[in-house]
Order: sequence, then C-alpha cells, then structure tokens
Amino acid sequence: MSKNFELMQQAASAREFQSTATVGEAATLPPVNANGFAKSNGQGLDLDRFAREESLKLVQRVFLLQASTAPRVVMFAGVEPGNGCSRICAQTAEVLAANILGTVCVIDANLRTPSLPEYFGVTNHRGLTDSLLQDGPVRGFAKQLRPANLWLLSCGSMAADSTRLLNSDQLQKRLLELRKEFDYVLIDAPPLARYGDAIALGKLTDGFVLILEANSTRREVALTVSENLRAAGIKILGAVLNKRTFPLPERLYHLL
Repeated sequence: MSKNFELMQQAASAREFQSTATVGEAATLPPVNANGFAKSNGQGLDLDRFAREESLKLVQRVFLLQASTAPRVVMFAGVEPGNGCSRICAQTAEVLAANILGTVCVIDANLRTPSLPEYFGVTNHRGLTDSLLQDGPVRGFAKQLRPANLWLLSCGSMAADSTRLLNSDQLQKRLLELRKEFDYVLIDAPPLARYGDAIALGKLTDGFVLILEANSTRREVALTVSENLRAAGIKILGAVLNKRTFPLPERLYHLL
C-alpha cells in the first residue's frame, strides 16, 4: 500500500470513518500555485506529476476498480471553504475522461463561488441554472471540452435566488437525464460545513468524495460533516487530503 495515501483515521477516529468505501484511505495532493499547478517543494520532487499520479489513484479506487458496482454520479465537496474542491473535481474529471472510452460530465454546482469555467478556459454562458429554468436536452446546456469525451455543465446564469434551484424537483429530473446522457457525472458542490446545498444534492448521487485541507480542516468539523452525511443516508466513497506539504527529498519518496 502506498504511503503517499494516509488513513482517514489520521484525520479522525477510526470508528467515525470506517464506512469510507475506498478502503478508508485519503488521497494526498500537494499545494498549488495561482495557476492551478502543483508547487515545487524545493528539493527536486515533481509535485505536479505527483498530483497527477494521486488523481489517477483516486479515479481507480472510486470509479474503475469496482466493476459493475462503480458509482456513476459522484459529488465532490470540501469540508470547509478553501479546501481546493473545485480543482480536485476538475482534475479527477480530466483523468477519468482520459482513461475511459465513455463520456464524463463535470457540473459546477457551487453557485456561490463558481470556478470551473475559468479552470477549463470557457465561458459561463448557459449552464446548470439555465437547464433548470428552460426546456431542451441537457446536453444542449453543456460545453464539450478536451478530450472530446469530457463535458462541462457550468453554473449558468446567476440570480439572487439561484441556490433555491438546487432543491427543486427540476434538478432531480435533470440529474436523471444526465445519468442517461453521460457515463459518469462529477459534481463540484458547496462546502459542507457552511451550506446545506451539498447534502440536499448528495441524496440524488451515488456518494461523496470529501476534500480536507492538511493542517487546516478541523477534526471536530470533519466528524460532524461525516455524521450528517450518514444521517442523511449518503455514502462516503473516499476522501482527499489536499495541500499537504512534502519536506522530504525526492529520493526518499521513491522508497515509500
């Protein structure tokens, strides 16, 4: 087992997180710079390559190694704001699309602080909120990216009451349509500790991937979030320990 993965029991008690479906492990991703690339640790370790490798491991554990039982609609949510959830969701979608023949759609459901259009370098014209207010096939509101089997459903037009749409019956209908239209759907959700949107959305998915920030996410907050998810009957598929620093030289990491 790679030591680049840390047990969730190190972020919380074993009893609280033993239900995590990906054998109780948290993927570990390094900090990034303003452009979204992994920072160097100053000792020769290629952290950008390391981040890609860890993203692939996450994709394998959550999506590719579970055969017929693999989840198809998965929500990514940070425990607290600023945990790097949007970037991790986008990178996971890119890696998944690059490793399958089917289609992947990533949805920007973080309506308060949307960021996926900027990450992918596309406009936010027509998206999730528009699909909930207008008629037409849901694929018509999505944007095709690279690779060609990757699509983005951005947050769309914003209004003062846009967040109420995340609790609408129309959203449930659109998610059912997305299941039929795409092989995999990844949803970037608002932070769990601050808003209830993510849990309402999560009930319509196959489970959550939690994003925790190293040296920042508080243990008691993470425990409360996990309890709330279980109480709502939502499955925790895995977790990512983000922005972890790497003080060791590269040659030592090759031995781990």
